[in-house]
Amino acid sequence: MRVAVVGHVEWVEFARVERVPRPGEIVHALETWEEPAGGGAVAAAQLARLAKGCLFVTALGADDLGRRSRAELTRLGVDVRAIPDAEPTRRAFTYIDDVGERTITVLGEKLRPRGGDSRLPWRELAGADAVFFVSGDVEALHHARLARILVATARELPTLRDAGVQLDALVGSGEDEAELYRPGELDPAPHVVVTTSGGLGGWVQPGGPFRPAPMPGTVVDAYGCGDCFAAGLTYALGRGDSVDEAVALAARCGAAVMTGRGPYASQLEAP
Repeated sequence: MRVAVVGHVEWVEFARVERVPRPGEIVHALETWEEPAGGGAVAAAQLARLAKGCLFVTALGADDLGRRSRAELTRLGVDVRAIPDAEPTRRAFTYIDDVGERTITVLGEKLRPRGGDSRLPWRELAGADAVFFVSGDVEALHHARLARILVATARELPTLRDAGVQLDALVGSGEDEAELYRPGELDPAPHVVVTTSGGLGGWVQPGGPFRPAPMPGTVVDAYGCGDCFAAGLTYALGRGDSVDEAVALAARCGAAVMTGRGPYASQLEAP
């Protein structure tokens, strides 16, 4: 299969704590680590595991964090295609509490791939089995639509509205206001809308509710759960699964990543 992600990278510093500090309080981290993450990077790594490779069209700062991000993602099997940007690589700080919930603070502006940049491999998206659009400009989204299956995140609704492309699937959240999609917000309407609701499962329209996948281990870290869910959905739709089958695989991807530290340690392998 030929799969790709169009999106962004953030260099994330993680701190495991008993609980997120209250205003004015000091807490001590039980463990710290850092690695490239963000929606585009996590989804690209999950797709690379499922499809034995993934093209990742992104933007990286021309700085040390940009170089480290490229190296780490390449090590994870991702084919990183990025033109160094004059702006620094975006950073983020994430608390992981004792129940595995993540609380994120982003530092700096998101670096988005630009569809008008001819140095990026936009032509390689034509005829791809599936592309997941995480972030980028309108022209980048038009390039992504050249794939047979196009899945996008509801977090980029303004870009989706401006582009006016037909989505095969839109992935949103019933718990995060920034990823909430309401019917009629996009024209044309997506063929399928999948709304996730954490441990409750979620809802498919058209369709109905779906159950969460059984947790394959103890919850360690929820960071990347939604991104891996979307990557699994993209992969399954690209290989021709039904919507129900695709959602089931996506839920397994989302559950698996929660059982390891960080977004990569326990991503689901190809079934």
